[in-house]
Amino acid sequence: MSISQQAFLRDAMRRLNLTRDVFAARIGVKRRALDTWLLPEGSQEFRAMPEVVERFVSEIVQNRDLLEKYTQSVQGGPLCDRIALNGKHQLISVDQFSRESVEDLFRVADMMQPIARRQKVSRVLEGAVLGNLFFEASTRTRVSFGSAFCRLGGSVCDTTGFTFSSMAKGESIYDTSRVMSGYVDAMVIRHPDKGSVAEFAAATNIPVVNGGDGPGEHPSQALLDLYTILTEFSRLGKLLDGAHIAMVGDLKYGRTVHSLIKLLSLYKGLRFTLISPPGLEMPDYVLEQAARNDNVIEQKSSLAELAGADVIYATRVQKERFANEESSEGYTAEFQVSRAIVDAYCGPDTIVMHPLPRDSRPGANDLSVDLNDDPRLAIFRQTDNGIPVRMAIFAVLLGVEGLVQHSMRDVTWRHPSHVGPDDSSFHGLD
Repeated sequence: MSISQQAFLRDAMRRLNLTRDVFAARIGVKRRALDTWLLPEGSQEFRAMPEVVERFVSEIVQNRDLLEKYTQSVQGGPLCDRIALNGKHQLISVDQFSRESVEDLFRVADMMQPIARRQKVSRVLEGAVLGNLFFEASTRTRVSFGSAFCRLGGSVCDTTGFTFSSMAKGESIYDTSRVMSGYVDAMVIRHPDKGSVAEFAAATNIPVVNGGDGPGEHPSQALLDLYTILTEFSRLGKLLDGAHIAMVGDLKYGRTVHSLIKLLSLYKGLRFTLISPPGLEMPDYVLEQAARNDNVIEQKSSLAELAGADVIYATRVQKERFANEESSEGYTAEFQVSRAIVDAYCGPDTIVMHPLPRDSRPGANDLSVDLNDDPRLAIFRQTDNGIPVRMAIFAVLLGVEGLVQHSMRDVTWRHPSHVGPDDSSFHGLD
């Protein structure tokens, strides 16, 4: 098998849109056996899948693909071409994705997991240079993009803030983009103005990735968020179609929720509960796109509406984007997602997410730190998933995804089985 057993089985379930229970029944095995096959190979309870099962699953998936080929109008060709923007291999908006191309990208991310988990290394981007141009504060996005590029063998040049760039001297976006294109092989750009990253992309032919453009979009964050939801649902035996997704907080300026709700709307029959203080509601243009595929959208003002949610996605107030007359006074403690709230309205399988950073200072009323030791809190599994997803983005845009599997070799250093001392142990995440 050219990919890991875990990735092979997850891919099959995702293609067939089946839960673990239904998939186990479909291939004629017990759920307990399937769970052991889905564990990472380093786990003590991992068991190798019988060769006959592998052949049977491959046949099912291939027949399904053949059926879809003749019953649906599916655009073919390399993934980088299918998600291209104006003919360029760049990632500016989640609007570039279909459900099929999203899941194709996630198959590449699955392949990256051994590298992201420090079990394998690859040098497919050796000699390539990434320009990280961040004209706005960032920790996670900047470092994770840099780490993802380095783990594929590339190197990174960073610029942080306007003060340390020539734009402080009046240089235009066009000139900056064209000059940097002569120095680096790909760029990740964060800028405080909506639409600015698209201007950078228009001035160059090298891959450009939107690392966040003001209140606009944050496509890579939305992709890693969706990847996290699908991974968590796989562990819990759930399907995303028909799920109840609750988004809480600043939905007006929170670019992560703008991108995520548009990606989620590629799935069917979702129920979106949007809870925000007055004046911080989701923009109408985002709501219009999210309503496709028979998805239901409810705008509420109380956390009691979290009842029955499969996913709670909390966001902080984006005070830095407020106009002079706007105030965050309406964001009171009644909008804080805490353990008491989750216990009162949600079940043991609810997944609690946040794009981070969360404001942990007293009175901020952001996602509460009293959930830190609760296994329902997925924020650190979420950030960890940023590495394989961003590695997949680079591999696809630079055309090396087909080389990664055969380029892997074992790491030579010792690494911990769990990165954080309080990390929860889950099937497929150990």
